[in-house]
Amino acid sequence: MSLTFGYSTLESRLAQLKPPVLDQHPDWKVLVTVQSGSASEPNLSAAPKGLEVYGFSGAGVTKIRNQAIKLAKTKYLIFADDDVTFDLVNIAKAIEYMQLNNTALLLGQTKDEANQLRKNYPTKITKLTKFNSAKAATYEMIVDLEQIKPKSIFFDENFGAGVAKTYLGDEYIFICDLLDANLNCVFYPITLAIHPKDSSGSKWGSNEDRVARALVFDRAFKGNFSLPYLARIGFGIKKIGKELTFVNFLKFVFKR
Repeated sequence: MSLTFGYSTLESRLAQLKPPVLDQHPDWKVLVTVQSGSASEPNLSAAPKGLEVYGFSGAGVTKIRNQAIKLAKTKYLIFADDDVTFDLVNIAKAIEYMQLNNTALLLGQTKDEANQLRKNYPTKITKLTKFNSAKAATYEMIVDLEQIKPKSIFFDENFGAGVAKTYLGDEYIFICDLLDANLNCVFYPITLAIHPKDSSGSKWGSNEDRVARALVFDRAFKGNFSLPYLARIGFGIKKIGKELTFVNFLKFVFKR
């Protein structure tokens, strides 16, 4: 069960990357894609020694995650941020499940530094749909490259961190594209990693956040007029009285 840990990071954060020790897993690899954030190529001198590291100019995290998909040579790929700490035992269990159940994407769960689950996860194995996977995080995903590469499925580079207007939702759109290709995607209730609590995916504080989230549903349900509105109603109604006032809920539904 060969696996690549696909780290994607910026040149400015490269020195803090701490990859897992894989002595017990000789067929597991670490791959690092580094982005400069500018038109110049990144300086890779701060990279930990002995890793496979590739540098790319420009901005947009989905671009370097897509490079990880293209460059990885193993069957499985788990996406990684530079501040993630992985549970190797649980990752092995997750991959075993994928092998036995022909799973193209497994979505696991993560904890924060206080050992608390980062969000409310299902308590049992659950088939992913476009209506239950909008809160997915990239570092919770393991993919079977032998299933997704032949279908040329990648992250939509018009979304995600580093994109001016639509700087979130790339994980959800990726899952939706896999579902549109009739690939098997599941949530598996196992903790894959520890990740700091703060995240761009938790923001609702501005008009820009709300509009960006609204546009994600248009892309996820591309080609359908009514479903994006229904999805925004279903997702937004859970946030009324929390992150959204009723007025902002209506603005969210109608992309205002």
